[in-house]
Amino acid sequence: MPLLGVALLLFLFLPSPVSSCKEEEKTFLLRFLDGISQASGLRTSWQNDTNCCLWEGVICNMDGTVMDITLVSMGLEGHISPSVGNLTGLLRLNLSGNSLSGALPPELLHSSSIVSLDVSFNKLNGEFHELLSTPDQKMKGSIPPELGNCSVLKVLKAGHNQLIGNLPAELFNATSLEHLSFPNNHLQGTLDPEHVVKLSKLVILDLGGNGLNGKIPDSIGQLKWLEELHLDYNNMSGELPSALSNCSNLTTFILKGNKFQGKLTNVNFSTLSNLNFLDFRSNRFIGSVPESLYSCSNLIALRLSYNNLHGQISSRINNLKSLKFLALSHNNFTNITNMLQILSSSTNLTLLIIGDNFKHEIMPDYDIFYGFKNLMGLSLNGCSLYGNLPKWLSKLKNLRALLLYDNQLSGPIPAWINSLNFLFYLDISNNSLTGDIPTTLMELPMLESANSDPIIFKLPLYMPPFLQYRASSGFPRMLNLGYNKFTGVIPSEIGQLKALLTLNLSFNNLYGEIPQSIGNLTNLQVLDLSYNNLTGAIPSTLDMLHFLSELNISNNDLEGPIPTGGQFNTFPDSTFAGNPKLCSPTLVHHCSSADAAPPPSTLAEHYIDQVIFVIAFGMFFGVGVLYDQMVLSRYIYFG
Repeated sequence: MPLLGVALLLFLFLPSPVSSCKEEEKTFLLRFLDGISQASGLRTSWQNDTNCCLWEGVICNMDGTVMDITLVSMGLEGHISPSVGNLTGLLRLNLSGNSLSGALPPELLHSSSIVSLDVSFNKLNGEFHELLSTPDQKMKGSIPPELGNCSVLKVLKAGHNQLIGNLPAELFNATSLEHLSFPNNHLQGTLDPEHVVKLSKLVILDLGGNGLNGKIPDSIGQLKWLEELHLDYNNMSGELPSALSNCSNLTTFILKGNKFQGKLTNVNFSTLSNLNFLDFRSNRFIGSVPESLYSCSNLIALRLSYNNLHGQISSRINNLKSLKFLALSHNNFTNITNMLQILSSSTNLTLLIIGDNFKHEIMPDYDIFYGFKNLMGLSLNGCSLYGNLPKWLSKLKNLRALLLYDNQLSGPIPAWINSLNFLFYLDISNNSLTGDIPTTLMELPMLESANSDPIIFKLPLYMPPFLQYRASSGFPRMLNLGYNKFTGVIPSEIGQLKALLTLNLSFNNLYGEIPQSIGNLTNLQVLDLSYNNLTGAIPSTLDMLHFLSELNISNNDLEGPIPTGGQFNTFPDSTFAGNPKLCSPTLVHHCSSADAAPPPSTLAEHYIDQVIFVIAFGMFFGVGVLYDQMVLSRYIYFG
């Protein structure tokens, strides 16, 4: 008996044999494959002489019935075959992130088994659905009403396509829906209060990026299970209904980019204690920040920028212990000293965006300051603040990005600037700063590093050029000192900042020659030295800036021939305008033989080693740029 027990135990833990798929369902899957014009990777796996339960993206149940097809971001092109609708046991179909086009077949829409359908991020257009009855019922690009017949459908996602028209009333008969997502289409109409209330099981409602208008209906307060509400970037208006206070399970509440108005006090936020993300950017809200909002102790990101709010922030904001991202820019808040004193004790705060407030106030300074221990990004631009660059900034040891442009700050750049070991994005343009450009500015470690790939932040929010909302992102290393009153020469040590992608020293009173060492900034993409008093020739070393896409050295007193070849052949004449002593075949002042530049072969021999390095480095840098473009999402907007 003991041996029998051991044998039985081993049998129970042996891997169960994989079920063989049904031949009929294999045929349906192969017909689906026939409709795909681009699916090289899929064709390798989906072979007629193999078990379709082992095919990539296919999951079967114990009796060999196909129950799950997941083919996300596989580069599929073509149309969705009606044969998929014949898979009678199919519960989940996820074809998101491909390039599928054409109609969603009626056979799929009439499926009585589908629980989750995700065709978002495709190119579904034209005849999204075609009825097989009278001609006056064919719907081009609309949401098919027959979806309301899918009584067991729980997840419906068709975002980032080209759907048009209104949300059909019949759709709201699919009362089992828990996730309804149609973002970034061309839908119109209003949220009908009698329809919305039918979807009492909704957990996620995402209709952002459409053309909806009207108000948020009071009946939305009856959606007790609602966790995410996305209505961003529509044309909705009106005041927030107090019934929203009843949605006590809300974790994500996104209304940015609409025309909502009235006071935020209409909603009792103290009942929404589960809120993590609240984004009301770019609306028309008035009044002060409601006290009840400070009860949302789980808030991670709070954005109220671009509204008409006023007053001061309460010290109760420190109850938001999880707060990492706070954006209040472009409102009418006052008393910057009080706000900074309150917020400095927010130990988790990572990104603070409060520009375009506090008009004509004085930049506060403190002898002793120990706050903002984890602050990585600070934006205090557009406030017309007076005063100097305050010493308390030197205490922000984790600071990566500092934006103080469009103020009235004066005085020199302080020597402590090189103590900010992580700083790589500095914009202090359009102020009244004076003095020489200090060599300590050329000692920022993050700008000296040879690795110039965009810095990646892994935080659940976004603020260009800072962070991506709910995703990672990167942005370039930049030094912008333009539109100030700096004097002296450009330090030759600037060649140490080999990671720089953008350098702007325009509209100052700099004189002397352009340093040859700028040619060491081989990753530079933007260089603006315009409107200064620079003299001498354009350094031939600028030929080495092979990634340079924008150059402006106009309105100086430069002389001699403009270099030819490489990037210089791509720049318009306006790049060099306002330098009457410059010459080139395309300018009014043509070069004589005495002005001629050294022959290209001489330059090539002199810099051959550097050219090899630039080409090799460019292969790595290109990956960083590509990544930076790929990570953009629909949550991108400054402040």
